[in-house]
Amino acid sequence: MHQPLLIEIGIEELPAIPFLRELPHLLSKWNTLLQKYRMESPFELFYTPRRLVLLSQAFPLEQPELKEALFGPPLEIAFKEGTPTKAAESFAAKCGVSVSELGSATKEGKEVLFYSKTSAGESAKRLLPLMIEEWIASLNFGKSMRWGSLHENFIRPVRWLGIMHGENLIPATLFGISSQKLTYVHRIDSFEPQPYEDIASFLALLAQKGVILDPKVRREKILQEIRDIEEREGVSVELDTDLLEEVVAITEYPTALLGHFEARFLELPPEVIITSMKENQRYFALYQGDKLYNGFIVVSNARSQNAKLIVQGNEKVLRARLSDALFFYQNDLKNGLLTERLQEVTFVEGLGSMAQKSERETKIALYLFDLYASKLFASSPKNQEELRTLMQEAATLAKADLMSETVYEFTELQGTIGYYLGKALGKDPLVYEALKEQYLPKGEDSELPSSPFSAILALAHRLDNLMGLFSLGRIPTGSKDPFALRRAASGVLRIVWKQKIPLDLSIVLPELAPLYKPFALKELEGFILERIESLLSTNASFIRAVAMGGERNLLFVGEKIEALSALLSSSEGKSLSTTFKRVANITKGMDRGDLPEIKPEWLECEEEKRLFAEFNQVSQATHPSALEELSALLKLKEPLDQFFDHVLINCDNTLLKKNRQALIAHIYQAFLHIADIKEISL
Repeated sequence: MHQPLLIEIGIEELPAIPFLRELPHLLSKWNTLLQKYRMESPFELFYTPRRLVLLSQAFPLEQPELKEALFGPPLEIAFKEGTPTKAAESFAAKCGVSVSELGSATKEGKEVLFYSKTSAGESAKRLLPLMIEEWIASLNFGKSMRWGSLHENFIRPVRWLGIMHGENLIPATLFGISSQKLTYVHRIDSFEPQPYEDIASFLALLAQKGVILDPKVRREKILQEIRDIEEREGVSVELDTDLLEEVVAITEYPTALLGHFEARFLELPPEVIITSMKENQRYFALYQGDKLYNGFIVVSNARSQNAKLIVQGNEKVLRARLSDALFFYQNDLKNGLLTERLQEVTFVEGLGSMAQKSERETKIALYLFDLYASKLFASSPKNQEELRTLMQEAATLAKADLMSETVYEFTELQGTIGYYLGKALGKDPLVYEALKEQYLPKGEDSELPSSPFSAILALAHRLDNLMGLFSLGRIPTGSKDPFALRRAASGVLRIVWKQKIPLDLSIVLPELAPLYKPFALKELEGFILERIESLLSTNASFIRAVAMGGERNLLFVGEKIEALSALLSSSEGKSLSTTFKRVANITKGMDRGDLPEIKPEWLECEEEKRLFAEFNQVSQATHPSALEELSALLKLKEPLDQFFDHVLINCDNTLLKKNRQALIAHIYQAFLHIADIKEISL
């Protein structure tokens, strides 16, 4: 038999960000417990800032009966001359019966003691308190707290508890709070606990008293009211989905309201206004056309008839924040981009000040510029000498905005403020765009630097972080990565691939190494290459094969992985792989660094002559891309198969044997230019 079940855990206001991180796991963790306790049933999870609610329309009154088949020792061990041994008695005790009540069965060809046991299911009344306590203990919100004299901790103090199964209250205690038919409604309606009789009256009470329990309904209410404002005012909302989820999580009865700020604040960079509204006040920014509008949408949790007062209060708070921001920004415009005070700020203990970091990044940027300028800036209207001067200027000023008052107040806008200050100072667009884009990409789906010029500065920033911290032994372990070095390595790869920069780790890292304490460069190489697997959705063995082939030019690494994926992911891929793995196996143990020359005059069979001729044609041709080179090599499959079928490699004639081995070894060596084919698994 089943009845509806309501579990409400009342909590002091939940902090939205840590709660939202754990939210995707709340219901799955509860479902895991339902399986563990054999009480599977469909549940919905609801929440407001002051409660977690689990609701099932059909929850069992008790567990189903549990039937167990218990197998004991073989009969020859269980009995000696018809008398039960200790083994039989121990098994009987385990089953909770006497030896005479045991039966026998065949297991793995042997007669063994056997007992079939049926246990009655436990009641929901007894199990639910245990399940709820275990569920609460499984939740991970990061930081938690203790309150009162309790030793247990949770994200916030638990203040009330209600568990209704059908019309019955389930007795339970959680954090010293006993289950009752009481709940709390919106504070505008009452601060006192409100009684209810059953689940239906509980739901009706919340709806009547200003609590929209379902977050989906709250979200849709907010979105509809935003759409109404957009249509009525002729504006558009920058709908930040993360902010929307946060607002849903901190409101019980949300109402979207339109507010304004003085147009004079539009002198500020839009990012400053948006950041101030979003991070400090949880406001949504508004646009007219493509320009920021001097208005905002605040989502109020107050059930008030006087919306005007709520708007005025929020406008007053925002006015104060924007006034401060404007004061800071105007001071920064007067001061410009100053680098002198960077020496007062420590970057990382052991790597000196931000001024020293800036000096290293400048050297790295100029080195990369000199290395790749002819390729990256061939079509630039500016000559390379002029571009190099601009690169030096950009790298020198890159960290200057860290000393600005605006960045001190809005740390997430580092780089962005440098862009606006550089623009105001009349710097070249290449310079101020590079200042803004030096920290890109900021995340997995973040945009990338828009030009090769900006890309070089962004690479310099990341390479200094990686090499500097590796030189101190600050290498990420497990899930710990306090300096975001995995993200930095991924950023290097994405920038290189986007801007087609042939950055060769085996050349670049040794050249830059004197800037740092000695460390294992190969370890950093491997660390960067490991990040490819998280960036490309392809067969992991293709990535490993290219790395094992020795390629360290990151642009070519990407191209070669793409070539393998394009040509070996087809239905013919396995057959191709099998043939060329045979090539790799035959050359095992040979010194590939000093391969013997192939002697055409020692080629006897037609199959080996043909293979040599076709390989010679491939090896002497120019291949514009890794894809074309690999495609040409893979066409050797048919002559190779013929060679393997009709030519005896390990023949008695030593000269013929070595010549045939050399032919296969040279073919394998040609494949190594793309990838180590023996590493590929399909």
